[in-house]
Amino acid sequence: MTIEFVTSLAREALLITLLISAPMLGLALLVGVLISIFQAITQIQEMTLTFVPKIIVTILATIVFGPWILRIMLNFTSNLFLNLPTYMKM
Repeated sequence: MTIEFVTSLAREALLITLLISAPMLGLALLVGVLISIFQAITQIQEMTLTFVPKIIVTILATIVFGPWILRIMLNFTSNLFLNLPTYMKM
């Protein structure tokens, strides 16, 4: 295995990690901003008010985007295992 190969494999793994975590993180960020705006308007300064909606949205996003995430992870893993003999020759 060459250094270029290992770096490209690590890069691809990091990009896939960012891709599959983006829906949950993006929706949690959006909910957090909306709740912060609501808190600023109503002047409610409760710290725990943001946690429950974020957790609910993250769970819902995981349920909705779960098949898509699983498909991406399975494609990456199957490509990795299918090309394993090629990787060993490097």
